[in-house]
Amino acid sequence: MSSFPENPFGSQISAADIAETMQNFKGWEDRYRQVIQWGKKLPVMPEELKSQQVMVSGCESQVWLVSEQVEGTWYFCADSDARIVRGLIALVMAAFNGKTSEQIQQFDVDGYFDSLGLVAHLSPSRGNGLKAIVDQIKQTAV
Repeated sequence: MSSFPENPFGSQISAADIAETMQNFKGWEDRYRQVIQWGKKLPVMPEELKSQQVMVSGCESQVWLVSEQVEGTWYFCADSDARIVRGLIALVMAAFNGKTSEQIQQFDVDGYFDSLGLVAHLSPSRGNGLKAIVDQIKQTAV
């Protein structure tokens, strides 16, 4: 079992659940509000895990990401100082948390984000930050 604070993403809330929920919304504002709601379900990262070494470069806001592998399964703990970024982290956690290296490498993250109808509405710096988080997870889980 992971030593990180438990979160519902990747276990109770899957990438498929998120995609299905997002497809029920008509407008971008509703999707945006939902992303922020998911961000509120993300546990706050313990202060002792936050350091310069675990900051994700390429993000405009501060983002911390730590990982551990337990019996072949990857667990992630991530946090940000920005509400919308916490929500975006929750979307990423739903796809990757509690998965094996093979599942992480094979996951179609571009197709997932396309199905959410989000990326086109993010600022370029938010989109780049989101990509940086995913890239760091994929580089870690090899």
